[in-house]
Amino acid sequence: MGKRKVAAWIFTVVFGLVGWFVYGLTRILYSGNEYIYIGFMCIAIGLTVNYFILNIHKKITKKWTWILVVVVFLVPSALYGSYDWYIRSIEIANAEVDLSNYQPHKEGSDLARLEEPADLHLEENLPELDGATALYPVYAAFAEAVYPEGTYVHDDRSESPVIVSKTNGAYQRLSKFQTDIIFTAGPSEEQQQALKQMEKTAIGKEAFVFFVHKDNPVDSLTLNELRGIYSGDLTNWEQVGGRDQKIIAFQRPEGSGSQTGLENMMGETPIMDPPKDQRVDGMGGVIEKASDYRNHRNSIGFSYRFFATKMVEGHNIKLLNINGIVPSVHHIKSGDYPLTGNFYAITNGSKNPHVEPFIEWMLSSQGQRLIEETGYIPVKETNLPAE
Repeated sequence: MGKRKVAAWIFTVVFGLVGWFVYGLTRILYSGNEYIYIGFMCIAIGLTVNYFILNIHKKITKKWTWILVVVVFLVPSALYGSYDWYIRSIEIANAEVDLSNYQPHKEGSDLARLEEPADLHLEENLPELDGATALYPVYAAFAEAVYPEGTYVHDDRSESPVIVSKTNGAYQRLSKFQTDIIFTAGPSEEQQQALKQMEKTAIGKEAFVFFVHKDNPVDSLTLNELRGIYSGDLTNWEQVGGRDQKIIAFQRPEGSGSQTGLENMMGETPIMDPPKDQRVDGMGGVIEKASDYRNHRNSIGFSYRFFATKMVEGHNIKLLNINGIVPSVHHIKSGDYPLTGNFYAITNGSKNPHVEPFIEWMLSSQGQRLIEETGYIPVKETNLPAE
């Protein structure tokens, strides 16, 4: 065997091992299709280098050499690009919510409304409201009932007293006394420490839910199984009665309301650090990932029941039963669903004189009725029929 053939074999073995390592590392760190492109490019580089090691380029014209090299590198890129385009063409639409559909005093909005005028009506010195995305329909309904007619744009901090900064942003603004009342499912330990004068009033109940793609055969998990998944001890759906597939467990950023819900569920069990593409910014993004056609049919995500079933609809997800209990209104009211919790109106020493009367009104029959008609569960009984 000639020296060039030996060199080609040595290069192929060494480069093959390096390429296989990079390919495997890509599959571990990313849950998308990047590994396909890495595989194609490793093959292209290996073929090109051996082409020159074996002096094949000397047997044909320089023109054809360059054509072959270009083709070898372009074909993998074209194949991957075509495949990626096809996958994107069949993906589920973005799951993030258009919050303008819940804007107070906007014609045609989706807000719950009282049939009669509110017992409390404010005209000036309006309390500044902020909070979690999933609770915007609740406090926007409060604002429409109690605040005067006007334009209340959810992302206009300079003009609107009713905005959405999401959970972490709302806590930051409350700690800096930039808002009067925020609406969330409760603070993390770090957020609580930043609020020296915090007072939280439970105004409603909600279920923290986990969901999977509708084609996933798993319908129910126990709390211990969920803790096993999010601690990294359970890594394959086969371990919990599903198919032989890797579990992709999406998470949210630290300080977000649903990530705090996950931390509360985990208790003393440490949460694993997810790969960077398995930490998703928006709650709608988690639903989109779990419902799309990429490699995420084997994924699991979490959110709150109302957001996942009412604010975001038409996605191929299903809510899991926890300990065999369905996250239904009935089981949330009874407390049977194990991940039922309160959501709160939270203050931090506001000087606005209307804050206390406003929160008292939220606990009145009118405020509780708006919570129930929105789709959440009130903390006090109402006269509305149960679902």
